[in-house]
Amino acid sequence: MDKTSTSSVTGASLPAQTGTSSATEKMVREALEQVMDPEIRMLSVIDLGIIPEIVVDEENARITVSMTPTFSGCPAIHIMQDMIKSKIRETLPDYVIDVKVDFERQWSSNLITDKGREALKNFELAPPKKYEGELDLETLKDAACPRCGSHNTTMQSPFGPTLCRSIHFCFDCKQSFQQFKPL
Repeated sequence: MDKTSTSSVTGASLPAQTGTSSATEKMVREALEQVMDPEIRMLSVIDLGIIPEIVVDEENARITVSMTPTFSGCPAIHIMQDMIKSKIRETLPDYVIDVKVDFERQWSSNLITDKGREALKNFELAPPKKYEGELDLETLKDAACPRCGSHNTTMQSPFGPTLCRSIHFCFDCKQSFQQFKPL
């Protein structure tokens, strides 16, 4: 059997998790906690919430990871696929690894873990506010300053240096900051 890794981009659903090994799946998840977002080097792909499913097929020595990008046009998709495969290969070198980009599942900033939100704040990037129902402009505008914690802020632009960020200003500490947009 050829043990080289292949990558595919698909919108199809992943197979059911029959034949998975929870211990091995846990190992894959732990390995992926070490794969950092290329833009925010202290935020793992697990804490970003972009790995909704891991399927381990012990019988065929195959691991399939489903990845839901934050934006369909994210320029880091292929980089993250390669980083994910590389890290899993370090832990489980005898497996064929597929990383499938799932454009049918919609990612939401509500999927960012509490640990991920803290990492964003430590990066001086305001974490997105959690929301229920529809996202409105007021939710986008509401950002706590990652430096001083004040809500006495204003959004200067919904367009930041990347698609997932907006620009804000804090009236208390007089500093400009970016927010990871709630989506």
